[in-house]
Amino acid sequence: MKYDIASELARLHHLSGADFVRQLKFLAGLSDFKPVGGETNIYSAIGEEGEDYSALLSAARRAVEHGYKVFLLPNPQGIRTADFIFERKGVYKMYDLKTIKGQGSVDNRLSESVGQTNRVLLYMHADYNPGTLARSIKKYFELNPYAREVLVFKGKKQISVTRQSLDDTNFFRTFIRRYGK
Repeated sequence: MKYDIASELARLHHLSGADFVRQLKFLAGLSDFKPVGGETNIYSAIGEEGEDYSALLSAARRAVEHGYKVFLLPNPQGIRTADFIFERKGVYKMYDLKTIKGQGSVDNRLSESVGQTNRVLLYMHADYNPGTLARSIKKYFELNPYAREVLVFKGKKQISVTRQSLDDTNFFRTFIRRYGK
């Protein structure tokens, strides 16, 4: 049976918990996803001609270095959707990519992802003050009650910030140490 990927992506907005994860797994198994030439563990349901394709592929390559299998999602007309499904050890998560190229852009970029998904990938391409970044991430969680995780890729580093990690009294100190290494 042939499924319409746009319709299946739209269903995600009405699902939560285990049903949401099952839908991510179902989506990742659709025949729309083809291996990206020369890449291992990167599959795409979008064309290479898109303006964001090179940024998506660059972030996907970094995710593969961190042990993920990556599925690049299409952006169907009229449906707010994230950019990726990441799978690692049978766990499926959906992320919206925010590439950070300049100072002071994290707040705006994080606010853009509200309503698309509850997980954001910040792909850092600029030197960013770790304290400012930590405050921006904390503010994002305060403004978005559905936020679950902000994943930060900086160089070879991967830092996961969850709502629970914000409750730690040492959050800022720990984040700054991990980010600045």
